[in-house]
Amino acid sequence: MPNSPVTDAARLSIAPMMDWTDRHCRAFHRLMSRRALLYTEMVTAPAIVHGDPHRLLDFDPAEHPVALQLGGSDPAELARATRIAAAWGYDEINLNVGCPSDRVQSGCFGAVLMKTPDLVAECVSRMMDASPVEVTVKCRIGVDDQMPRDVLPAFLDRMRRAGIRRIAIHARKAWMQGLSPRENREIPPLDYPLVHGMKQAFPDLHLSVNGGIASLDAVREHLQVMDGVMVGRAAYHQPWDMLGRADSLWGDTPPFDAPDQVAQAMRPSIAAHLAGGGRLHQITRHMLGLFHGLPGARGWKRTLSEGASKGGIEVYDAALRQVTRLAA
Repeated sequence: MPNSPVTDAARLSIAPMMDWTDRHCRAFHRLMSRRALLYTEMVTAPAIVHGDPHRLLDFDPAEHPVALQLGGSDPAELARATRIAAAWGYDEINLNVGCPSDRVQSGCFGAVLMKTPDLVAECVSRMMDASPVEVTVKCRIGVDDQMPRDVLPAFLDRMRRAGIRRIAIHARKAWMQGLSPRENREIPPLDYPLVHGMKQAFPDLHLSVNGGIASLDAVREHLQVMDGVMVGRAAYHQPWDMLGRADSLWGDTPPFDAPDQVAQAMRPSIAAHLAGGGRLHQITRHMLGLFHGLPGARGWKRTLSEGASKGGIEVYDAALRQVTRLAA
């Protein structure tokens, strides 16, 4: 299967994460990697259809390649949301079939859709009819009492017959009752061998593995088998560790040599954001882990945590001094 630019970018992608992967987070991540595929937070189809699409869908062109993740289970509504979102120029539109939160359960979408693959197939079919760009799916290996070794291959086969060619698989089951969303990211055991086996069973599909992948070395190991790797919390909490050298996965030279250079490079956009009436915290909350495990990390994090909610660029400069004086 020939790779499009966005498919090539999916060699490494940063997972959609509610309250985390907003436009400020994506701009920060894009600074460190020119190549990785970035995802928005999940946006529900009803919110786009009935709400303010500019507030929900606006992004900076510098974020490309960037994918929009939609949540929903009404095929007609998802098609309408896709048609509206298409005007914003996203590189991909993804359907959430993996989130286990109470919010998505009450809306009958997310991971619970693993139980209704025919409905998912109808949803993605309608989305593809409305979308000028590729429609993809992010799923789990199963939910509740389902047997993943039976359910997952059947689900992938149904998606393939619906026309889907690229799928990210979270290698854990989701328990819709009894576990919180956080516990669903940690307690159900990871089954990487099952997901790896799906690549062998469906060689024509572009499959990414997601869940518990915490280092760039682990990414490289999975890429020996899989087409792509999707990283979530590790990219957020240890952004330099995951993204600082990520472009080497494509044989490219990374944009920066050290995280303090990233911090310095962020300063102009932070100053512009503040000048436009924004708050420092809106950006720097995504940057707290930039110096994870490095000298000055504690001072950087403390300065921003304590001062960013009320302070301005002087707080950022004070945080920068915590790390640049040690890097000198």
